[in-house]
Amino acid sequence: MGSSQAEVEVSYGVGNEFFRLWLDEKMNYTCAVWKDQEKFSESLEEAQLNKLKILSEFAHIGPHTESVLDVGCGWGANLDYQATVNKVPAVHGFTLSEEQWKNCVARDLPNTTATCQNYLHYEAPRKFDAVMSICMVEHIVTPDDARAGKAVDLYRDYFRRVHSWTKPGTYFGLQAITRCGVPRNRQDLDDMRHSTYTIFPGAVTPRVEDLIVASIPYYEVVEMKARRPHYRETTWHWRDRLRKHEKEIVQKWGKQVFVDYDRYLSTCIKSFEQNWQSLHQFSLKRLD
Repeated sequence: MGSSQAEVEVSYGVGNEFFRLWLDEKMNYTCAVWKDQEKFSESLEEAQLNKLKILSEFAHIGPHTESVLDVGCGWGANLDYQATVNKVPAVHGFTLSEEQWKNCVARDLPNTTATCQNYLHYEAPRKFDAVMSICMVEHIVTPDDARAGKAVDLYRDYFRRVHSWTKPGTYFGLQAITRCGVPRNRQDLDDMRHSTYTIFPGAVTPRVEDLIVASIPYYEVVEMKARRPHYRETTWHWRDRLRKHEKEIVQKWGKQVFVDYDRYLSTCIKSFEQNWQSLHQFSLKRLD
């Protein structure tokens, strides 16, 4: 049920230094948001901070917020933002990737803790004032689960768990890659399969309607934003940076790693251009 730790390590365990070469300086591995959707004039670093500010607002994080939970905290970019920018007194996150967890710990952030564990086994040390999850839900359902019609039940169980970790009246800032359509060209289908089974084994992107249906009866969708052009721009920046480091990547990790990631990022760019995939952000209010 969902991505295993071994599958997660395939996705994120290539090496922290590898990802540091082509992600932004804070190591956000999720869609950035530009203020000007027509010109995309800001840097990737600025756009990633915009994203974290928006999702913080969606989670209603402010001076009153005493604690924040980040479900699937990655390399700790959002933990960093909550601790140093929003200055939340107690920040906690968890990830299933050991490499990501090591990076979170190495940040040595004030008032912040991180653990390496599966969300299915997580026991909250407290009831949180706000919760966030940025592109983690893609790991809740496997391709086999989706084909068996289990997706909505598994997403609903996820929302139930998040609900149990928070205080009454709290908000949930959620971001997810969403599945919109299927390409008709054989090569495009092969490229999509490559991304699914080579880069992200055990993961599948949800349909936006499945997330909305599954959130009931635990959350009400208060606000939703579609950011498809922004993820196209984000993945273009990632591929551009990856290609600038081709020689170093080939020397340290091998030619196949470069080929696989260049193909994957090229597929992402086309997927968002063609509306095969999109990106949605949600502000969810807990139902009590």
